[in-house]
Amino acid sequence: MEYENKSLSIKAWAEDDRPREKLLLKGKSALSDAELIAILIGSGSRNESAVDLSKRILNSIENNLNTLGKLTVLDLQKFKGIGEVKAISIITALELGRRRRLEEAMEVPKITSSKSVFEIMQPLIGELQHEEFWIVYLNNSNKVLLKEQLSKGGLTGTLVDVRLVFKRALDLFATAIILCHNHPSGKLQPSVADKSITSKLKLAGETLDIKVLDHLIITENAYFSFADESIL
Repeated sequence: MEYENKSLSIKAWAEDDRPREKLLLKGKSALSDAELIAILIGSGSRNESAVDLSKRILNSIENNLNTLGKLTVLDLQKFKGIGEVKAISIITALELGRRRRLEEAMEVPKITSSKSVFEIMQPLIGELQHEEFWIVYLNNSNKVLLKEQLSKGGLTGTLVDVRLVFKRALDLFATAIILCHNHPSGKLQPSVADKSITSKLKLAGETLDIKVLDHLIITENAYFSFADESIL
């Protein structure tokens, strides 16, 4: 089944508003998501411009680029005007963007806020369809020493081995840790298990003089910080 075609003629646009020309004249940041995608696909059809086709695709996914990045070649080919080559172009560009974000996250940053933790961890776990629990190990300057997956799957107390967490911290000479896990459901509210694990690790850390600075619950577009909410 093809999605409905709602045509808007590009001929009515001023010359400097056409995507390629607009990028050359005003720079890439001046273009909308639809205009950038239009450059990728190159051309529309007799009745629909590339920009209109791009707008139609984005409208079907509520203008969410993360959702667009999850579409397959077959998903994209459901849109009239998108063949295999154009679908591959869109998927390739979005995958390059995802890998760029991943590389940025793998650099050695300094943690200055819960937002900086989110920016590091979201590319790693924010879009997963299963839960993963990670530990971020920090030195006394709050620079990241290591990001390490502790468990995969449902989050329960049995999956968190306190001894392993702090053995690794001692091996790294870490002075603090930050706990992170994702909620594929998109819900940010911490569960009883989330709170219990946080308390358990915080108590163990106090014995070794290794601080648990925060626990972040991460979703595709947002996060919940135990420290920000004063429940750590």
